[in-house]
Amino acid sequence: MEIPFTKMHGLGNSYIYLNLYQFSIKEEELPDLAKVIADKNIGIGSDGLILIHPSNKADVGMRIFNKDGSEGKNCGNGLRCVAKYAYENRLVESKNFAIETKAGNVQAEVHGDRESIKEITVDMGQPILQRSKIPMIGKDKEKVVAEAFSIDHTRLEVTAVSMGNPHAVFFVDKIEEAPLTTLGPIIEQDQRFPEGINVEFVERVNEKELHFRVWERGSGITQACGTGACAAVVAAVLNNQLEKEKEITVHLAGGDLFITWAMDGRVWMRGEAKTTVEGVFYWERNN
Repeated sequence: MEIPFTKMHGLGNSYIYLNLYQFSIKEEELPDLAKVIADKNIGIGSDGLILIHPSNKADVGMRIFNKDGSEGKNCGNGLRCVAKYAYENRLVESKNFAIETKAGNVQAEVHGDRESIKEITVDMGQPILQRSKIPMIGKDKEKVVAEAFSIDHTRLEVTAVSMGNPHAVFFVDKIEEAPLTTLGPIIEQDQRFPEGINVEFVERVNEKELHFRVWERGSGITQACGTGACAAVVAAVLNNQLEKEKEITVHLAGGDLFITWAMDGRVWMRGEAKTTVEGVFYWERNN
C-alpha cells in the first residue's frame, strides 16, 4: 500500500503525519505501522505517528501513536503541527478552530497566511492535579507537590501534573547534570505510575525562564514536549518558583516554547511548527 505522508516537527519533536481525509488504514494495523514508520532503519524515522482525521466532535481530529506503538492522549507539539497542516491544506477555513484528541477538544489559532504560518497558539485547557486522575498510586489528595520520591538509591521530589497525559516534574539545580538517561526510563515505568509517565527535569533560570529536558513515555529522549513544557510551568507555579499569568519562556533541547498559566486556570502554549518532507511510504499490510 502506498501511504502519502508529511513529516513535521515542533522544535525537533518530529512525527509522521497521515491525512486520513484521503485514505484509510485498518485499526489493528496502526500500532505496527507506527513502530515501523518511526524506525529510521526500516521506516522513515520519527518520534511516532500522528493521524489527522475527520471528526464529529471538532473541526479536525488527531490520534497519536508513540514509536513503541502505544497510543497517546495528547501532544502539544503535535497539536501545533496538526493546526498548521489543517489550515495550510484547507481542512479548515478559519484561523481559529478545534482539534479533537483522546484527551478532549483543544482550541488552536494559527498566525500568518496559508503559505507562511509563523506560530500557533493552543489552549491546552486546565491542568489535572488530583493524584488519582494523573494517575499516581498513593494516598489520594488534591495535589502532588514537592512530594518525596526515592528511586534507584536517589532521593528526589516530584510534582505530578496531567495535561491530558501524565507528567512527573523534578526540579534540579543544573539542567546539564539532570539524570535524564539514567533515571528517565526507570521513572517512566515505575509502579507508582500505573499508566507510565512522562519524566521532566526542570531548572528555574529566573522569574520568566525555565530550562527543560524530557524523557517521553513510549518514545524516550525527545527534543521537545509541548504538554511537558506546560506541566513544567504549572509545577513551577505550584512550587512558588513562578507566578501565574506571566508568559514563561521554556528552553527545550529543540528550541523555545512560550507558556502562560492564566488566572482562569487554563494553560496557553505558543510556538512554531515546521514541515520537513513529504513523500510516499510503502506499507505491506498484514493478512
